[in-house]
Amino acid sequence: MSLLSKKMLFGMSLIILSVLFYLLDYLLFRNARDLIFYTIMDIAFMFIQVLLVTIIIQELLDIREKQVRMQKLNTVIGVFFSEFGTDLLSYFSDLDRNLGTIRNDLLVSAQWTDDQFSKAMERLGSYIYKVEPEKLDLERLKQYLLVKRDFLLIMMENPNLMEHERFTELLLSVFHLGEELKLRKTIEDLPCEDCDHIAVDINRAYQMLVREWISYMKHLKDNFPYLFSLAMRTNPFDQDASVIVS
Repeated sequence: MSLLSKKMLFGMSLIILSVLFYLLDYLLFRNARDLIFYTIMDIAFMFIQVLLVTIIIQELLDIREKQVRMQKLNTVIGVFFSEFGTDLLSYFSDLDRNLGTIRNDLLVSAQWTDDQFSKAMERLGSYIYKVEPEKLDLERLKQYLLVKRDFLLIMMENPNLMEHERFTELLLSVFHLGEELKLRKTIEDLPCEDCDHIAVDINRAYQMLVREWISYMKHLKDNFPYLFSLAMRTNPFDQDASVIVS
C-alpha cells in the first residue's frame, strides 16, 4: 500500500469515527439543537486554529529553523577563513597598491556599530580591487591552492551553503582560480594576455573575499565576542595586527 493510500485510509477512519461519536451523542442525549450548535462552533473555531497552526506558529518555526541553518552556515564560513581564506586575503591585499584608500574601512574594531558596517560595505562595493600582476608569484599561489583543493571540494558539498548564494559564488571563484593555475603545466613565461586573464580571476576572488570577510566580522561581533577578538588581532588588513593580547 502506498503512502498516499495509507494517509487517505487514515483520514477516512477519522471522519467515520467522528460521525459515529456524533451519532452516539444524539442517541444518548437526544438533543439535536445542542449537537448542531456545538458542531457549528467547532467548525467556526477550526478556521482560527488553521490560522494559528499553519500561518503564525509555522512562520515562527520557519524563522527559528532559518536561524539555526544560518548559524551552521556561519560556522562553515568561519572554518573557511580560519583554514585559508584569511591567508589568501593577506596575500592579495599585500599586492594591492591602492589598498591604502580603503584600509580604514577594513580596520574593524569592537566599537563599530551596525551603521559603520553598512557604510563600510557600501564604500567597499565601489572600490576597484586590483592586485599588481607583476608581483604575483603564480607558482606559489598554484601550489597553495592545490593543497587546499580537497578542502574546497568538501566545503562546496556542504548542504548548508544553499542558504548563502554569495559565499557559494566565492568558493566557486577560488576553486576556478585554482583550476586555471592547475591546468597550466608551467607558470613561467606565460603570454601577457594569459597573465591578464589570470589577474581577472584573482581580482574577482579578492573582491568576493573582502565582501564575505566584512559580513563574517559583523556576525562575530554580534554573536561571538571571543572569536571576534581573535579575528581583530589577526586582521589581514591591519599592518600592526598581532595575535598577542597587550
